[in-house]
Amino acid sequence: MMNSFWEQDTFLKKADLAIIGSGIVGLNAALQYRVLHPNARIVVLERGTLPTGASTRNAGFACFGSPTELLDDLQQHSEAEVWDLVRERWEGLQRMRAKLNARQLGYVHHGGYEVFRAEEEASFQACKAQLDYFNAKFQEITGWQGVFSVVDDYLPNFGFHGIRHIIRSRVEGQLHPAKMMHAFHQLAVQKDIQLLNGFEVKALDEDGSVVNIQSQNGISIAAERVLVATNGFARQLLPELHVQAARNQVLITEPIPNLKLKGCFHYDKGYFYFRNVGNRILLGGGRNLALQAEQTDKFGNTPLIQNALKDILRTIILPQQEVPIAQWWSGILGIGTQKKPIVQMHTKRVGVAVRMGGMGVAIGTSIGERAADMISKI
Repeated sequence: MMNSFWEQDTFLKKADLAIIGSGIVGLNAALQYRVLHPNARIVVLERGTLPTGASTRNAGFACFGSPTELLDDLQQHSEAEVWDLVRERWEGLQRMRAKLNARQLGYVHHGGYEVFRAEEEASFQACKAQLDYFNAKFQEITGWQGVFSVVDDYLPNFGFHGIRHIIRSRVEGQLHPAKMMHAFHQLAVQKDIQLLNGFEVKALDEDGSVVNIQSQNGISIAAERVLVATNGFARQLLPELHVQAARNQVLITEPIPNLKLKGCFHYDKGYFYFRNVGNRILLGGGRNLALQAEQTDKFGNTPLIQNALKDILRTIILPQQEVPIAQWWSGILGIGTQKKPIVQMHTKRVGVAVRMGGMGVAIGTSIGERAADMISKI
């Protein structure tokens, strides 16, 4: 498609920085670059009508890692790596909350919990034995004392069936992902950052002092610098990156009268998670039931995981209640053999900020800022 002179002189005018992906990382990179370069022309390119991936499709957990997840991470990574990630999650959320207030985020602080069934006694005891250690590390990072505690006496308040133990996290909260992203969009517009939706990037052609960005429908734009911030979709454009797409499936119920449950709940190393959304239950996860099949960048739901989530809902969370499910959806994560995000220059003029490891809400703001700092130095 041939562009008009008018389009070339405005929407498609050469940019100082073009960011591919308008999720939490991309928009925060744009906002930070505006701070560093007040007069720069900044364009954010998004292939969808809304941010496509996980930024508006996640569960809205403002979390840092449940005890079973931390224990599992400590088996796979060094202590320094694990606690650096926890610190990054904490600091990322503080950076986000410095930019947006609780109303803009839909933020509520009900705390977080990890639940254990009777057959998971060994897992619970392993976590319990490490709580003093975890609390000492979290106090170093957050300043909060006694972050984790066993609160089995809370169980009657929630009405669960088959749950024997529960560990509380004082520092966790919950938010509304789409409100968060709407607020970041508004902030970007206020800062004269141009957002181009429906621009699906086909190829990047680095030519001397510019990168020519070609879209699927023939539209192109040139930029001096490019940042790829498409997380789980990054390999569609840069197939050599060490990031794997992974799908998470989610349901939300119809409103439930007199719902007791409030807070964010983790189960089975964080592979399952649920929370209240007002007087509804949101429940998601289960990709560990089909890890190979769920390593995909295709949206959708599958009977295996849908049935597992419905079983958890009706036998554990709301036992013997027939609760109608209002909606299903899925989101695409970016994961890898390591949980550390990739923030690096890919070529002389193209940088990447991807592989959020399912923690984009917590780390997306700080990762975007770090990426902007990196790319502004070239």
